[in-house]
Amino acid sequence: MSEEMITVNMTVNGEAVSKTIPVRTHLVDFIRTELGFTGSHLGCEHGVCGACSVRVDGDVVRGCLLLAAQADGCEVLTIEGITDTGEISDLQEKFVERNALQCGYCTPGMLMTAAELLAQKTEMSRDDIREYMSGNYCRCTGYHAIVDAIESINNERLGG
Repeated sequence: MSEEMITVNMTVNGEAVSKTIPVRTHLVDFIRTELGFTGSHLGCEHGVCGACSVRVDGDVVRGCLLLAAQADGCEVLTIEGITDTGEISDLQEKFVERNALQCGYCTPGMLMTAAELLAQKTEMSRDDIREYMSGNYCRCTGYHAIVDAIESINNERLGG
């Protein structure tokens, strides 16, 4: 019995993509194996850790929980895409400065989620940041440095 195939069409990091893939291919697998954007990682494969986070039509989603077919016709941005736009250059620099990354496995998902939070352009407490970022797991940093980096960039962007 052959696997059912489907053709998906979407825009990934500003480029139109059309590929025929197995119907059960998850979005993060499609992005990594078919397109070669390996910044988003497979972690828990249950939508818990956030390592596979990507932006679909403006919202950060778990790429391991979404089938590529469900993103048909959508605009998808990976960590590579938002890096190329410069949207998070200050945040990336602050992650390095504050040592908010160590092994780097969770970092793309952390940055995607932090970018979504920072886009709110509002004052926030450290507890607000922790709550928003609570769906992203890091086993190396202990989170304090991540919160420091996000808080610092938010204050800078708000002019403080």
